[in-house]
Amino acid sequence: MNFSELGQRFRKNIQTYIIIIALVAIWGVFAIITKGGYFMPQNISNLFRQMTVTGFLAVGMVLVMVTGGIDLSVGKLAGFVSVIAALFQRDVWFKLIPNEPILSAVLTVFVSMLVGTLFGMYQAYVTAYLRVPAFIVTLGGMFILNGGILLATGGQTIAANQPGFSYIAQGYLKPTIGWILGIVVVAFLILLMFANRRTKRKYGFELKPFYQDMLRTAFFSLLVLVYVAVVNKYNGVQVPVLLLAITAIIVSYISTNTRFGRYAYAIGGNREAARLSGINIKKQLFLVFTLMGLLSGIGGVVLASYVGYGTIAAGQGYELDAIASCVLGGTSTLGGSGTIFGALVGALIMASLNTGLQMMNVAPAWQYVLRGLVLVVAVIVDVYFKKSSN
Repeated sequence: MNFSELGQRFRKNIQTYIIIIALVAIWGVFAIITKGGYFMPQNISNLFRQMTVTGFLAVGMVLVMVTGGIDLSVGKLAGFVSVIAALFQRDVWFKLIPNEPILSAVLTVFVSMLVGTLFGMYQAYVTAYLRVPAFIVTLGGMFILNGGILLATGGQTIAANQPGFSYIAQGYLKPTIGWILGIVVVAFLILLMFANRRTKRKYGFELKPFYQDMLRTAFFSLLVLVYVAVVNKYNGVQVPVLLLAITAIIVSYISTNTRFGRYAYAIGGNREAARLSGINIKKQLFLVFTLMGLLSGIGGVVLASYVGYGTIAAGQGYELDAIASCVLGGTSTLGGSGTIFGALVGALIMASLNTGLQMMNVAPAWQYVLRGLVLVVAVIVDVYFKKSSN
């Protein structure tokens, strides 16, 4: 392999390199500024917990953006679901089954996921079958949900701190269980890599060099094992991080090894060609936005459990973090490309930035400014390299 080929491959995968370099750079800068305090086990534990809600939304947002769409309502949908969860905890299950915290938590999760899915189906139908642009539909949905939050809360804060429900986002796993699950996740990552390569080879898609896939898998595997080692020095692996990892692995497998996933990428790559090849575009878009609603519902459950309350400001700004996470992770704003694990790294970057700025006591106003700048710069970089590759 000559230097010219190496240069071409570097330029082709430069977004992957940039995101890894950016993550390492952010960690390094904050570690220096905080004199190592940034890498304290408690801070790392909090960092990963804080990224979970954004992570759930980003996992669903990847497929929405891959099809060439956008969902501006995910933050408020998660917020609305968190309020519904709080209401059911306080006004329904506490009165009907006051001495059954586990059953109460299970029923709350079921209702919350159902609410998220149904609202996702509504937006999916209007977008896919009535052919209203997703931008308009989800923007309207954001306003509707914001009104719904105000109506449901009555302008008050609603407690959602029942013991069984709080465990969802505030619980920890024993160190031994954490190590076992960490090793299982690494094994799944390796199997997923080989499954993805086999699928691409079967359908004639372009295969990256094996060493690139191996290095990428090794990076995520190392990240998982280091994370387990560090958080075990505090209280152990957090339950919401485990739930996010399971969700990400499932959706990643679906997006790369099933017709549903392949059709989503085909629609984003060239919608007319996808239609001519026999893909039911309406059905696919309906499923993608419905899945987004389901994941928003899960994110809302985690949000309510983590905060312990349903508030009038619930979910505010999460749509920005989710979109920024996807773009930072290499998901194209023009559709057709993006990965689940890339979006999770993007979510980790956003959480790392937020945590570091909070440790430096940066004013909330400037935190919003910096997050907005990160999104704009990420889109500029994405468009630039998309044009260059074409």
